[in-house]
Amino acid sequence: MELLVCIAIIAILAALLLPAFSQAKKKAQRIQCVGNLHQLGIGLQVILSNDHGYPLYIENRFSSWINQMEIEGFGILKPEEFFPEAGVWRCPSAIFHKSSAEEISMSYGYNTFGLLPVGNRTNNLGLHGHYDVQSNTHSPVKDSEVVAPSDMMAIGESDGINFMRDESYDFYRLNLRHQNQANVVFCDGHVESPTLKFLFEDSRAEALRRWNRDHQPHRERLAP
Repeated sequence: MELLVCIAIIAILAALLLPAFSQAKKKAQRIQCVGNLHQLGIGLQVILSNDHGYPLYIENRFSSWINQMEIEGFGILKPEEFFPEAGVWRCPSAIFHKSSAEEISMSYGYNTFGLLPVGNRTNNLGLHGHYDVQSNTHSPVKDSEVVAPSDMMAIGESDGINFMRDESYDFYRLNLRHQNQANVVFCDGHVESPTLKFLFEDSRAEALRRWNRDHQPHRERLAP
């Protein structure tokens, strides 16, 4: 009888403590994710200091912004094959389902296009770079072109290489990471944790202009 009472007491204590442990684990994962983005922000500032321009979304068919960040921002001359899945590139709360062994899972995406639609290479307001039709080349967005670096998002939590506000976002998967929040690093290197609703659904000017380097809301680009 005494043994059964002890077992019952232990079971009750476990039931009371497990939620606390779970919340503590989630908090620790969110803190680690914020730390990851802080490091990405430092790498971005290194590139801006050296080049006075933001990494190109695609430099060539073998190099994207993540390669430029790894090489120029972190000084790793020979990145590992699947480096975006580890270290500062991996949110500890992210859950991925690969369709193939060659697929690279991403935790963070680049504010490539701003609020303008994907495919508008010559007139986007993100950090994609300027496209020259005649030479078929891109040139970086200069640091001077970002009107408000402290209020423009550069890299944010995503499940792909782009960090975008559009209908393709999987809110359910992002919500599982940090309970209705997503961590974002801005062009000046500071990190914030806004709600998913503020990031992807809010149509007020203060929410929309954070996507664009001219610091204008461009509400006309929202889907009707």
